[in-house]
Amino acid sequence: MSLPRIRLFAMDVDGVLTDNGIWIGEIDGRRVEFKRFDIQDGLGLILLRWTDLQVAWVSARPSAATALRATELGIGEVLQVGDARKVPAMEALLTRLGIAWQEVAYLGDDLADVPVLQRVGFPMAVSNAVTEAKALATFVTTAAGGFGAVREAVIHLLRQRGDYEAVIARYLEDGSAPVSM
Repeated sequence: MSLPRIRLFAMDVDGVLTDNGIWIGEIDGRRVEFKRFDIQDGLGLILLRWTDLQVAWVSARPSAATALRATELGIGEVLQVGDARKVPAMEALLTRLGIAWQEVAYLGDDLADVPVLQRVGFPMAVSNAVTEAKALATFVTTAAGGFGAVREAVIHLLRQRGDYEAVIARYLEDGSAPVSM
């Protein structure tokens, strides 16, 4: 497989970085929301800091939990669009960054991701993605969303680019991550 020149690794949040579950309730009369994120996925995203790849999260569902996790991992591009129309938000991001659709790897799981997967240079899907997303994917993880799928996609991408060994060696040599996991 020939990998196009990838400059941006973008992904959905719910169902990709999480297991699609959310916990909603009230604490002291205030609405709270919790999501479960996989620590191994976090380290995978941290490993990308030692490459020239930019990272973006694209969610159709605005959430304080998503923003908190993105901040914790140092993810600078977090698009919480509030509806299933991710393409306009992605187009604005790509224009701002000077990146073409063909230079994007995107990891998705559901119908809202299909229009993005149709446009990017390297479409990927998690193993529990809907059929429509998997049909477009060049790479499908063996792990389910929220259970190491992002880490698996990162490793695959790094190997395809020829960066894996150098990034892992740097991580192991340095002994610390640039940000918390």
